[in-house]
Amino acid sequence: MNANVMKKLCAILGILFVFTVLLASAVFAEETAAPAEPPKIDTGDTTFVLISAALVMLMTPGLALFYGGMVRTKNVLSTIMQSFICLGIISIQWVLWGYSLAFGPDINHLIGSLDWIGLNGVGVDPNADYSATIPQYAFMIFQGVFAIITPAIIAGSVGERVKFPAYIAFVLLWATFVYDPVAHWVWGVGGWLRENGVLDFAGGTVVHIISGVSGLVFALMIGKRKGYGSEVMAPHHLPMTVLGAALLWFGWYGFNAGSALGASGLAVAAFVTTHTAAAAATVSWVFAEWLYHGKPTLLGAASGCIAGLVVITPAAGFVSIMSALIMGLLGGVICFFSVAVAKTKLGYDDSLDAFGVHGVGGTFGAIATGIFASTAVNPAGADGLLTGNASQVVSQIIGAGTCWLFAAVMTFIIVKFIGLFMQITADAEQQVQGMDITEHGERGYAYQDLITGSPLSIPVTGFSNEQVAVKKTTLA
Repeated sequence: MNANVMKKLCAILGILFVFTVLLASAVFAEETAAPAEPPKIDTGDTTFVLISAALVMLMTPGLALFYGGMVRTKNVLSTIMQSFICLGIISIQWVLWGYSLAFGPDINHLIGSLDWIGLNGVGVDPNADYSATIPQYAFMIFQGVFAIITPAIIAGSVGERVKFPAYIAFVLLWATFVYDPVAHWVWGVGGWLRENGVLDFAGGTVVHIISGVSGLVFALMIGKRKGYGSEVMAPHHLPMTVLGAALLWFGWYGFNAGSALGASGLAVAAFVTTHTAAAAATVSWVFAEWLYHGKPTLLGAASGCIAGLVVITPAAGFVSIMSALIMGLLGGVICFFSVAVAKTKLGYDDSLDAFGVHGVGGTFGAIATGIFASTAVNPAGADGLLTGNASQVVSQIIGAGTCWLFAAVMTFIIVKFIGLFMQITADAEQQVQGMDITEHGERGYAYQDLITGSPLSIPVTGFSNEQVAVKKTTLA
């Protein structure tokens, strides 16, 4: 090979080398300089979460009817008001600072910062930490309707005797200093219970334990209703209660399935476990009541379905259908005895059994999650005792115990604080007349004289349900 050929070959190789280096540099620069694609909004997931949020919102009016039918006639409106007002108060609190405290950037694994106060920095773009396929607004409002119904549950323990101004102060302070921190611990990025592996798919600890325990502490602190234990305080309108229970069951599909935050197989699994557990607890409560009292009641069936829904809430996206069936059957019986036996034996006035259903049911559900959880159902969860991981039960007990202690202590402090500034418990005369008239100046039912057709002023004069029946019979 002569020198000229060698020179031409070297020149060609040199040109190819330079071209290759330049091409590689251009490709590398393109790869490194190109910004990462932002998360893309999935319209199906967004639609699903918004519908789920609407279903959960409907649960609060459903709870109002559920509780409203269980009280005496003279207290129906005040009881409904205690749930309905939370739609206003907690919605405002959530937008202004609640969402930021619960889900804002973590501070020492204990609370969210106020970086998102007034929804500053929150918008229609996804937040990869919480909502990779939906706008953060959608995630925010979905979590907001959870925050609304949780303090409303507490009204079931203190019904027929709490003055309305004190109740408003309580729910606002409680949402800020109890619900928001616990929501961050369990669901917030960096929250210490989440970091330690506590499983809570849709609110066994965050919603049911803390509301049920707080309700019990509140009830113990303000004392029993006038006449409790010596007067009949039967539900005045069971059809209303059953309608409320049906709306709660319906809305709970959004509560649990919606917590998958997308229209996915996991959402379907949570939907089916929710229905199965509710059905199982309805049956087991009714049969336990039938065996214990000798008669099955409609109130028992309504209470049983709520118990099953409470029990499955922390586990809905972590357990199989058969596990949900077992949890529902056990939960119905456990909650029945907590209401029918423990409450009677201990003598506390948990007016509408918020503690017996939500506190006890939420605790059992949280612990049972550690028994039945399986990564075969949800790889993002954990295996439980039955799949070889006994430590998960320990984690669940720690999570439940922490929520019990925190809710009890903080509720005690909040009630004591409110008591420094206003009267919390209605006095004996106000309770006799009824909270509808004394607190709101209105009545739920306009009774008429069966002979003349003129209105009877029963709610104003404070007659009991039994006196109403006697009056009508006499006039007839």
